[in-house]
Amino acid sequence: MDLFDQFEEEQSAVKKAPSAAAPLAERMRPRTFDEWIGQADVAGPESPLRVMLAYGRLASMILWGPPGCGKTTLARLLADAAGVRFEQLSAVTSGVKDVKEVIERARLMTKAGKGQTLLFIDEIHRFNKAQQDALLPHVENGTILFVGATTENPSFSVIAPLLSRCRVLTLEALGENDLVTLLERALNDAERGLGKDAFEIEDGLLAKIAQVSDGDARRAYNLLEQSAELAKRSAQASDKIIRDGRPAWRLTSDGLRRVLERDHMFYDKGGEEHFNLISAFHKSMRASDPDAALYWLFRMLAAGEDPLWIARRILCMASEDIGLADPQAIQVAVAAYQSFQSLGLPEGELPLAEATIYMATAPKSNAVVVSKEAAKAAVKEHGPLPVPLHLRNAPTGLMKEIGYGREYQYDHDAPEHFSGQPCLPDKLNKARIKFYEPGEFGFEREITKRIEWWNKKREERKCQ
Repeated sequence: MDLFDQFEEEQSAVKKAPSAAAPLAERMRPRTFDEWIGQADVAGPESPLRVMLAYGRLASMILWGPPGCGKTTLARLLADAAGVRFEQLSAVTSGVKDVKEVIERARLMTKAGKGQTLLFIDEIHRFNKAQQDALLPHVENGTILFVGATTENPSFSVIAPLLSRCRVLTLEALGENDLVTLLERALNDAERGLGKDAFEIEDGLLAKIAQVSDGDARRAYNLLEQSAELAKRSAQASDKIIRDGRPAWRLTSDGLRRVLERDHMFYDKGGEEHFNLISAFHKSMRASDPDAALYWLFRMLAAGEDPLWIARRILCMASEDIGLADPQAIQVAVAAYQSFQSLGLPEGELPLAEATIYMATAPKSNAVVVSKEAAKAAVKEHGPLPVPLHLRNAPTGLMKEIGYGREYQYDHDAPEHFSGQPCLPDKLNKARIKFYEPGEFGFEREITKRIEWWNKKREERKCQ
């Protein structure tokens, strides 16, 4: 058997229907675009991708989306519809050597008039820079059509040169209605699905499976298959009925609860969803929405996030978005952090929830953040301006002789404990630089009054 015969045999195996022992999700994988469900904007009949396909202009691309949204299936459908050979690698188990072997095989196939090869690399974000670099010349010269799949934002996980040579298609998590349609199809399909058996489905059960699947079709199929197996293995006589001469098994919410070891939350601590949820949590507090903030807090806790990491984000919130509008906010945040350290779970959820509500309902101000950035910018722009002589420390006689500390005014000796002496470097003082401008809410209204009073006193003393 030569290379081409071997490859044709491998391609036939790829297209062959999965065995009955394969997982339901694999057996029910769409074989044509007519079976495709969801993602209409990306791969629907009127989508730009399908138009490109119709005109034979398929280009290399990155498929970005959450688990179970159809990335691998879409790559296979594209290869089949374009009439090109399909090769698949996983970035988890493959390296540069595997990539080079596929590319060499693709080159020989093209040279022999056997057509182009679509190389699909799952989890392309797992490849390092050198591994991704190995693809570049072959994507550019058309030796392969490259399709990469990733659950991570490709802007951060795919090198810029490769990204610039690919079109990025963003797939979304499947909607609950789409998942219910897929589950119904699996229950009725006698060839690939569960249709050889009869099932009585509790009202709303498929919707519940869809709800806990987080838009992941693979997980929805797995939950349905496991529920069916559990029903057949553990059903009592009262749970089995005869319908059309066949046993019909009841699928119930109780069975689903037994399949689910715990409520499922899609959450990758090292991935994008980790940052999406903490972003939603922080922004909900900033938006003064305590209900949303509590929801995102307990979404993260249910998914196993480190509670102290959440507590640190609350501390950040207290400084970044509340600041001096409510000086007690940071004290509440510190207390919540320390309380959790003492209590742990589950009691420690209470101080975290209390701090979350406090931050969400506190007056908001980013004046501290703005003043910090303004001061840093001034330091960068003007460099190390000299400290005014009157503010310099004078521990030696020589320093006193040359003017260090001269004309310094001890504020507690001044009327009203306020000297009004300038403290900025001369250059900035003459430019009347202002870094901190208090906000209009909460305690910063009191700070505004104080600053206005001090400014008035400074002007009065200049005139004396």
